This record gives sequence, structure tokens and C-alpha cells, in this order.
Amino acid sequence: MTDEHRHRPHRAAPDTGPRLAPLPEDGWDPATRELLAGIPRDADGHLANVFTTLVRHPGLFRHFLPFGSHLLRDGRLSDRTRELLILRTAYNTGASYEWGRHVPLARAAGVTNEEIRRVGAGPDAQGWTAADARLLRAADELHRDARLSAATWSALAADHDEAQLIEVTMLVGQYHMVAFFLNSAGTRLEPGYETETLPGADAEAEEGTHTDA
Repeated sequence: MTDEHRHRPHRAAPDTGPRLAPLPEDGWDPATRELLAGIPRDADGHLANVFTTLVRHPGLFRHFLPFGSHLLRDGRLSDRTRELLILRTAYNTGASYEWGRHVPLARAAGVTNEEIRRVGAGPDAQGWTAADARLLRAADELHRDARLSAATWSALAADHDEAQLIEVTMLVGQYHMVAFFLNSAGTRLEPGYETETLPGADAEAEEGTHTDA
């Protein structure tokens, strides 16, 4: 099995609707409303489906949100570093929802449209700086081997401190966990985010119309 094949995202299952639907706002009890109160809403006034679905487990949600928010808002990594790691993780796990929600964040962090498209090609694609290639390679190694190689750790240590090295591994792990949930629950992207498709997803969908019939 080639390295390229091992990093291809799994083809998404046919869209038959979410297995767990987001909890509609008119069904929120006071405790749920309190849990969701501090989360920024999208431009249309609604909360992202990831939150209104995960809140169906309120005890877990209460502890999950501070950790995820810390990594996303208050972490030691630069915004660009964080989003490159998340996008590559979304690609590796075939997490269309994760990809669609983080492409706009990556753009805001300075990742260009060409770089976003190139994430799917991996760390050895032409055009990456050495520093960016190291980040994508780190995401791949954690996905494949559940550890960073000695070479990648040493390379990252040249421009990241100890706390940032810890955060690289925890960030990729966090977004693997979120991808497992999103993919299994069948969480759908909200209007306005649906155009941000995983690299290769259109081709795989077209292939599926011929091979899965």
C-alpha cells in the first residue's frame, strides 16, 4: 500500500440525512440554553450544527467545550499553523464538515486558496515552505502512526517550544476525535459552508456513481 493511498480520505457514505439531528432551538431546555449561550452564532443567527448536535450529551459537552475552545482561541500555535494542521487532519479523516468549517478560518489566518487546495496533495507537494511541509508531515504521522517520528519531532523543535510541540499532538488528536463524532453522526454543513468540499471529494462522488450502483 503506498503512502499516498494510506492518506486518501475514506469515501463518505451516501447522504441519507444525519444519524443525530441538531437539537432545534425551540427544544432547548434552560440547561441546554445555558451551555450554548456563549458560543458565537453564524451570520444567519444559528449555531453551528456541531454544537447543537453534541449538546445532546450535555455532561460531555460541558467539559469538551473549554478544551476545544482553548485550542482554537487561546493556544500557543499561530493561527496559520493551527489551521494547516486541522485541514490536513480533516482531509486524512475524510471529515467534510470539519473541512468546510475550517476553510474560512484558514483563509482568515492567511492560508491562500492555492495552499488550501494543495493540502490534499500532502507535505511533499511542490510549493510548500519547509516549515509548512513539516506541519503537514506531522499531521500525517500522527494519523498513521499515532506518534511523531524522531526526525519530525527534531525538525519541529527547531522553531517550536516545548508547549507548542505538546499542542501540535493534542490539536491533531482533538480534531481526530471531533472527526470521528462528525463522520459517525452524519453532521451536515450549514448553508454557506457547503461549497467548501474536501479535495478529491467530487471525483470520488463521481466514481461512486459508477462503482456503487
